[in-house]
Amino acid sequence: MQEISISEGESKLLRVEYVRNGKNQIIGSKTSGFANGDTVARDRDGRILGHSNSKFGNTRDSNGRITSTNQADVDSLFDW
Repeated sequence: MQEISISEGESKLLRVEYVRNGKNQIIGSKTSGFANGDTVARDRDGRILGHSNSKFGNTRDSNGRITSTNQADVDSLFDW
């Protein structure tokens, strides 16, 4: 995964990881570093697929429905 960190001064604000399929094509991105512990998943066009929350250990789709209650698994939102 290719990683980009967005920072201001010496403090890191957000971290973006690009997700690639088996053909090395970018299929989306994961943005982490939010104060509430969320990681946001976006498709290759920038549309939000959903988010996971490490504090509560769940994953929600773009409509807010819970897709995983046992772990914060944002990778499950991508179409591999």
